[in-house]
Amino acid sequence: KRRCLYHWVEHPDFEREVRIVRMRVPQALDRLARQVAAAVEALRELHLYKPPGVAETIDWAHALAALGVTELDERTVAATLGTVLKYREDQERTHQHGIAELVKQAFERGFQER
Repeated sequence: KRRCLYHWVEHPDFEREVRIVRMRVPQALDRLARQVAAAVEALRELHLYKPPGVAETIDWAHALAALGVTELDERTVAATLGTVLKYREDQERTHQHGIAELVKQAFERGFQER
């Protein structure tokens, strides 16, 4: 059986994650990169089974940019949540928390710092 090594690395701070997204997904507008990083930061606070890592943040930004999304809204977040959350239980917890609340947090945090 093949095994992999696991080493815990802290998630980057908000501004660093925005820079990573902008570097890896240059087609994502700054507004979208900031909102995605803020939304993922909020998701990580929900005590999910598998909190999203930076790879999921990048994947989500890629998917949103490919769809032509320029900023987050409830409908888009609900439709693309599976990109960033892999477990049904995590998606259900996020829906219980409220997609509208997640989008609100993303907007507030996304433009709080610069």
